[in-house]
Amino acid sequence: MSKPQVSVKGHSINEAWLALHDEPVIEPDLPIVDPHHHLWDQKPHSYLFHELLADVDSGHDVRATVYVDCAAMYRADGNPAFASVGEVEFVNGIAAMSASGSYGRARLCVGIVGHADLTRGGAARDTLVRLIQAAPERFKGIRHMGAYDPNPGITSLPTPPPPGLYGDARFREGFATLAPLGLSFDAWLYHPQLDDLIGLADAFPETTIIMDHMGGRIGIGAYADKSAEVDALWRGKIVEIAKRPNVVVKLGGFGMRLNGFRLNEAPRPPSSEALATLWRPYIESCLDAFGPARCMFESNFPVDKLSCSYKVLWHAFKRIAAGHTPEDKRLLFAGTATRVYRLPGALIACPPAAATA
Repeated sequence: MSKPQVSVKGHSINEAWLALHDEPVIEPDLPIVDPHHHLWDQKPHSYLFHELLADVDSGHDVRATVYVDCAAMYRADGNPAFASVGEVEFVNGIAAMSASGSYGRARLCVGIVGHADLTRGGAARDTLVRLIQAAPERFKGIRHMGAYDPNPGITSLPTPPPPGLYGDARFREGFATLAPLGLSFDAWLYHPQLDDLIGLADAFPETTIIMDHMGGRIGIGAYADKSAEVDALWRGKIVEIAKRPNVVVKLGGFGMRLNGFRLNEAPRPPSSEALATLWRPYIESCLDAFGPARCMFESNFPVDKLSCSYKVLWHAFKRIAAGHTPEDKRLLFAGTATRVYRLPGALIACPPAAATA
C-alpha cells in the first residue's frame, strides 16, 4: 500500500514520491550527529519518535541527534511564560526512550534546544531556569526566531516576529541572561536581516550563536527572479558574519520551500548527485568563510523531507565533503555539533555499529 501525502507546516510531504528513488549507502561508517530536527503531532501528520527513528535508521551511522524548538507540546495551562517548558519535558521523555537502548544505538534528542521569550527582558531568566530544570542533562540553549520579511508569502511561521527583533532593547536584555547560564542561541532569520545577526554577535561576543539553515537565503516571492542579486548579497554577509568567532553555522535547510528550488515538483525525487550539484556552491561558501570547525551538517527534518529522503540528504552532504580531509569530515558530520552543543564525546568516539555487532 502506498503511503499517503501529508502536510507539514504548510509544506507537502509525499512519502510515495520519496519512495521512487533510493540509493545504496555510501561511507556507512562515518559517524553523524544530526544537530537539527523537530518532532510534532499536527494532524493529519505526525513526526514523532518512530518516524524519526525510521529516518535515522535508514543506513547512515547516526550516533546522536539534537532537537530544535518548533513550539511542539507547549503547556495549555498555567503561566504563559512557562508554556515552552512543556516542549522540553516532552522531548526529554523521547530522549529517555532512546537512552534505554531498546530502540537501537542512535541516541535521539541527546541535546535539546527549547524556547524562551527573550522580549521579557531579564524576566526571561525565570523561564530559562525552568527549562534547565526540565532536562538538566540535555537542555543546551534556546531558539527565538527572528525570521521576518515584509513581502507577503515568504514566512511560514504561524506568528511572524516583528522586524528588527534581534536589535530590540528588551530582547537584548533577555539575551544577556543566556551566557551566565551556559546556554547557546540558535538564530533563524532571512538573508536580508543578516546585519541584525552581525550586530547581535558583536554585542554579545561571549554567547555562542548558531546560525540556522545557512542564513535563510530567500528564493521565492519577490526574490524569485533575483537569484544573482540575492546570492551576491548572501555571500557577502556570510563572509562578514564569519568574522565573528562566536558564530557557527548549520549547513542545510535548502530543501525548504523558502529557497525556491521547487524540488518537490519534479516527477521523481532528486538523487544525491543532483542535490550535491545544486547545494555545493552555497555550502562551500560557508565552508570557505567559517571553516569546518565552525560548520555542521543538519537534516532539518521533517521540513526538508519536502524535497528528499533522510538517506539521500546525508548522501548529498557526503558527496559535497568528499574532497575534504578525514579530520574535516569528522568535524562537519559530528565533531562541531558535539562541541557546540556540549554532547557526550563518547557518542562519536566508539567504533561504527557494524564493527560492534
